[in-house]
Amino acid sequence: MRRIQVIGIGAGDPDQLTLQAVRALRSTDVFFVLDKGEARSDLVGLRRHLLDTHVPEGTYRLVEVRDPDRDRTAGNAAYSRAVGDWRRARAEIYERLIAGELGADESGAFLVWGDPSLYDSTLGILEDVLGRGTVEFGYGVVPGISGVSALAARHRTGLNRVGRPVQITTGRRLAEEFPAGVDDVVVMLDAHQAFREHTDEDIDIFWGAYLGTPDELLVSGPIAEAAPRIERLRARARERKGWIMDTYLLRRNAGGSGPGQP
Repeated sequence: MRRIQVIGIGAGDPDQLTLQAVRALRSTDVFFVLDKGEARSDLVGLRRHLLDTHVPEGTYRLVEVRDPDRDRTAGNAAYSRAVGDWRRARAEIYERLIAGELGADESGAFLVWGDPSLYDSTLGILEDVLGRGTVEFGYGVVPGISGVSALAARHRTGLNRVGRPVQITTGRRLAEEFPAGVDDVVVMLDAHQAFREHTDEDIDIFWGAYLGTPDELLVSGPIAEAAPRIERLRARARERKGWIMDTYLLRRNAGGSGPGQP
């Protein structure tokens, strides 16, 4: 039976791959890579660099295919529908790749930024493909170092405080409200810098972009002071590269005193 590995490859640093991930890479015959277009061509380049670092040359095939576009302008009411349409388009591509590019006894792999369990669609899409019943395969998952873990490490801070919860959410949800009952909030997928809505509060921000890559950017401090700098850095970086991947931790200070900066 065809075998698929979903491999978490971390935030971008080849040294952050786990030993399990390296073993999985070296046992793979075909790597499937979804190309997001010229503006994000260096994302494919980073994957190639990971493979060049850890896998002997000539032991695998790399199959690239264009990633379907997703409507990123959809408002809240249409958001779920837009994501559903995009996932169905991806499922059709995955089905075609597995059936047409992978031999009956071969192993294929999808390389997932960070960890496959955290705000990534690969596992759900593979289940959708299996549910169609047109191609049979088994699959396994190799965890990776998430961008959230990399962010905390680079800022030398924990995600939660003693006896307190931490919540991971999206920029879209943060724009609606700051989560109730939580003082430590990790925000991902924030295209519109929702943290700007909280610059009048006693909150520290720990922000990072392009974590684990040569382009890495880090900013931390009281949100009122750090937000303008983050906006400038983010705008310049996005203009230069054409894309940005960033995440941040918001930490509400108790009693008006911060936990100290890294």
